[in-house]
Amino acid sequence: MILSVDFHQTTYKRAPHKFEAGTPDISGAIGLHAAMDYLDSIGRDNIAHHDQELGAYAFEKLSGLKGVRLFGPNIGRAGLVSFLLDGVHAHDVVTVADQADVALRGGHHCNQPLMKKLGVESTARASFYLYNTTEEIDRFIEAVRDIQKFFGQ
Repeated sequence: MILSVDFHQTTYKRAPHKFEAGTPDISGAIGLHAAMDYLDSIGRDNIAHHDQELGAYAFEKLSGLKGVRLFGPNIGRAGLVSFLLDGVHAHDVVTVADQADVALRGGHHCNQPLMKKLGVESTARASFYLYNTTEEIDRFIEAVRDIQKFFGQ
């Protein structure tokens, strides 16, 4: 990338050669390959099925609670569920859940046009993947119940 370097002046090569700095991220490519092998050994269809089961399970459990507004389809969903609690801002839900060691996301999720169409500023979102279990979703549901109690619902 350079022609010469000294204490007072550096001379760079012409483009595009001056943009070829450093060693390529070889370890990153090796790590990505190992991760892809791992996912392939489990089976991507198995992972997708597991995600859908968890999303459906969470949707079912949340739909049994009063004061919860759910977003998205009740069948055929991915491994996530977006929701609001009546009278509680999504950021408050996320903050209190965090104090109970339950990780949620809150906000517009880079989808402000949809939020505007739905008439909401933000939602709380729980996301699930290969490493999650129904027991963890049960814990998430208990945290939601506790949040409702905390906010007087």
